[in-house]
Amino acid sequence: MTEATVAPAVRVRGLHKSYGSKQVLAGVDLDVPPGTVFALLGPNGAGKTTTVHVLSTLVQADGGEVQVAGHDLRKDPDAVRSAIGLTGQFAAVDKVLTGAENMRLIARLRHLDRAAARRRIADLLELFELGEAADKPLHTYSGGMRRKLDLALTLLDRPQIIFLDEPTTGLDPRSRQAMWDIVRDVVAQGTTVLLTTQYLEEADQLADRIAVLDGGRLVADGTSEQLKARIGGGRIELRFDTAATLDAAALAVPGSTREDETLTLTAPMDALGTRSIRTVLGQLDRARIEPLSLGVQTPNLDDVFLALTGATGKKEESVTR
Repeated sequence: MTEATVAPAVRVRGLHKSYGSKQVLAGVDLDVPPGTVFALLGPNGAGKTTTVHVLSTLVQADGGEVQVAGHDLRKDPDAVRSAIGLTGQFAAVDKVLTGAENMRLIARLRHLDRAAARRRIADLLELFELGEAADKPLHTYSGGMRRKLDLALTLLDRPQIIFLDEPTTGLDPRSRQAMWDIVRDVVAQGTTVLLTTQYLEEADQLADRIAVLDGGRLVADGTSEQLKARIGGGRIELRFDTAATLDAAALAVPGSTREDETLTLTAPMDALGTRSIRTVLGQLDRARIEPLSLGVQTPNLDDVFLALTGATGKKEESVTR
């Protein structure tokens, strides 16, 4: 089958959710391709966690159609639950038990075959590099170790789809990188991951597609490169040695902006970039001005985020109701 004919792992149409007079989701449409990482971005209050809670059957939507792993969310929520795993914002582990005891407990709750569960637990402890700490109580684990164990618990019964709600919040860079590697390994084995994150680099590194929510509405959807292309080219940054030279350069390069404190001039760059660089350098050359340094900044997801979203200043409501 071609990509166009493959049924999405998650299909959402017209999703609505309100808490009292507060509308959290206002007609969201999503298609998550199977075997991919799909990242959901947005400011606090945009509706990311509410979307995950609806898709994972924790919260009932007010309206819309949702299919998860081919199952209708309203008609067959049990089938949806059997196909998914959820790792929330906070590690759902028992701090009194050891890591291995947590895993054995969840295996029993999920009615896994004992022999198969032992093998699966051993494999996951090795994958997550938790073997040496498996028999230690959770209160001795670092935050990164608890997050890894939480994800391991989610993977015990090999769910088709995993929802990761800000899985690396609070982790140090090394632990975050380790989690990224694990997510890549999981997806390489055919699992679909829907990820919400506050770290734009995380989405850039992991996601095959990215959707941006703002105020409960989907404002953009595409690959990282497609989203970056939506906000135009990059910018040329030129530094000068004196304020007088900066003054002259600002006059020579129309449409540029200046930063007096750093003696920096910034000029917008077109989609291809090369013509803009030649144009700017030609303008400076005709004015007999030589910059101290020249740099080219291409758009990143930070630029996309700031361009597409508004500052709500409100924290997202994550209470299950």
